[in-house]
Amino acid sequence: MKLATLNNGRPDGQLVVVSADLARCVAAGRIAPTLQAALDDWNAHAPALAALSVQLDAGAIAGQPFDAGNALAPLPRAYQWIDGAGYLSHLERVRTLNGSKDAELQSARPLLYQGGSDSLVAPTAPIVVPEGDLAIDFEAEVAVIVGPVPMGATRDQAASAIRLITVCNDVSLRRLVADDLQNGFGFFHAKPSSSFAPIVITPDSLGEAWRDSRLHLSVRIEVNGTLFGQPNAGTDMHFDFADLIVEAARTRKLTAGTIIGGGTVSNRHDESLPIKRDGIGFACIAEARTVEKLKYGRARTPFLQTGDTVRIGAVTADGRTVFGDINQTVQRA
Repeated sequence: MKLATLNNGRPDGQLVVVSADLARCVAAGRIAPTLQAALDDWNAHAPALAALSVQLDAGAIAGQPFDAGNALAPLPRAYQWIDGAGYLSHLERVRTLNGSKDAELQSARPLLYQGGSDSLVAPTAPIVVPEGDLAIDFEAEVAVIVGPVPMGATRDQAASAIRLITVCNDVSLRRLVADDLQNGFGFFHAKPSSSFAPIVITPDSLGEAWRDSRLHLSVRIEVNGTLFGQPNAGTDMHFDFADLIVEAARTRKLTAGTIIGGGTVSNRHDESLPIKRDGIGFACIAEARTVEKLKYGRARTPFLQTGDTVRIGAVTADGRTVFGDINQTVQRA
């Protein structure tokens, strides 16, 4: 089952069911007006939404063309957005950045930070920054949306709480990272609103691509139309999503609609940019620059500037987008 939220002029948008080929959609308002409403009573609403999905795919309902340009973030405002660090290779590459410390690289328990979730960004909305010289970076991630999770949840409870999967862009302003970390309260100004792909998908609908609480698909990133990276999200993920949810629920319960990010997708390799068509590359600029410093003595890849474009999407082996693409342009406020 594939779901999306369309812009209807209201803060939480309109929930729609999207066809398997992402071509059509049908309003789900008679079942649940918004995605959060569906999540609040998932056991009652999910079967009805699934039945609507079957009718749409069978052609029993005509629906309407699905326009990703009219989509909001699946949850335009969420009760909670927690980003984890599932990929140790990402931490290893960026720990030399200003403000990071070797002690922060942990392999026993995942790192987490709590981001702002009151204004999550639509997939085609611009990346708006207050000024240009902030070392603007993208971070391509997989994210899950969960149902209720009790405090002290087991791995089985955590895994079974995963309702929906998507991809996101956790934008980072690298020049502000050091200030945020050194003030002792963690990320704030360095982490503006994150953007999300237009479509969320239930685990069962992903088939073999979703197993072991990981998404086994390549996440393809293009910057200004040039391939930047296509790491596999299921490879080298040290902490899976069950691990991340367990850690998030260690001292609190999680409300239905909480979003958990898996951290910047990162595979171990010795490549530098530019990459070949079959290369792995990077899911953020900071990693590419760290590799360049080690190989060439200086970073050669610039951070994003006003007018630059970023496209992020999980793809099948034959290149088809799975959740629809995030496609954004950097814009100064």
